Amino acid sequence: MEFFKQVDLDWMGKAKYFFGLSGILLIAGVASILANHGLFYGIDFKGGTVVDVRFSNPPPVDTLRAGMAQQGIGNSTIVPVSDLANGGGNEVLINLEEKGQGAEALDAGKTAILNVLHSTLGAGEPGKQDFNAAAPDSIADVLTRKDPLTLGTAAGDRYAQLAKDLAQYRDRDRRGIVTDLSQLSAAGANAGVLAALRDSFYTSQFAIVNVEIVGPKVGSELRRQAVVVTLYALLGMLVYIAFRFEWVYGAAAVLAVFHDVLITLGLFSIFHFEISLTVIAALLTLVGYSMNDTIVIFDRIRENARLMRRESFKDIVNRSINQTLSRTILTSGLTFLTVMVLFLMGGQVLRAFSFALVVGILVGTYSSFGIAAPLVVGWNNWRGGGAAVVPSGTAAGTKLRKT
Repeated sequence: MEFFKQVDLDWMGKAKYFFGLSGILLIAGVASILANHGLFYGIDFKGGTVVDVRFSNPPPVDTLRAGMAQQGIGNSTIVPVSDLANGGGNEVLINLEEKGQGAEALDAGKTAILNVLHSTLGAGEPGKQDFNAAAPDSIADVLTRKDPLTLGTAAGDRYAQLAKDLAQYRDRDRRGIVTDLSQLSAAGANAGVLAALRDSFYTSQFAIVNVEIVGPKVGSELRRQAVVVTLYALLGMLVYIAFRFEWVYGAAAVLAVFHDVLITLGLFSIFHFEISLTVIAALLTLVGYSMNDTIVIFDRIRENARLMRRESFKDIVNRSINQTLSRTILTSGLTFLTVMVLFLMGGQVLRAFSFALVVGILVGTYSSFGIAAPLVVGWNNWRGGGAAVVPSGTAAGTKLRKT
């Protein structure tokens, strides 16, 4: 399928605009990184505890910050979550810069946040548990003890299953928050069960839905390994393209991919996205995607070098880009639509990952013809005043005759 036929755009004549755009993006990204004293590392890399708290209404972020300062954890951060997939942004991620590992650190982080939430938003009802924080075993114990269904000796298994159903309804259908115990009637709780639950539970307007922890040593090691893996990937691609084409083609492709990664990291800093292990996976994905697009253009250059021996190298490159333009628009456009939907509808967990892919596809596509190809043309102009070094495997030898 071809969207454009007989395209005759002078891409190399517009190379200065591509380099100008890249320069602006790189400078803005570096300035943002310097202003923020580095990138925003996620829990995977910096260590600490992340507590995901969901609210029934828009969260009072300023009130929470004040409450955390009163509890002595004011150096932690609160990140509001905008989750289009789940119909709102009533959720925050609280990053605790605590040190420690294991279950004790998890419990300590969760307890610290619960103390802040209860002291700031209300301590609930004395002598009762928060139903939104109760485990199925706790619910089953209450029901077994009160036996609202008068099951007698058969109460244990029946109430254990009922408790699981109620907790599943709370977590899945109510997204972790039951604002009124009467809502549990939809999960099979009759009037007697509801009365028993009201004697022992109350409902808060918030719930802790997830707690994660990474030790500082582990985070530092992961950060080092992420850099090493990325550099190894670039080195491997440089060797492959240098062998498959010529070394200048490999150098240009790697510089273009390196440019893609730097711009993506700069935009992460500008928009305050955190760098996590999933983001590293996305960066490696965009490295491969951008490199593939570049190789397609380079391969077409090699084919045209056999057929256009009397043309200048600049014209060969322009023709090659124009001939692959329909393929670029088709593949990049469809992929971009997919990752854009993922970015908009994928939820908070995939937000940074999908953002890296969105940016990577846009920047990686334009760098293939706007950065990598002009670098090869510039090197050829500098080396021979317009003469072209033909990629290995062509019948034209190592140089094309100048027009």
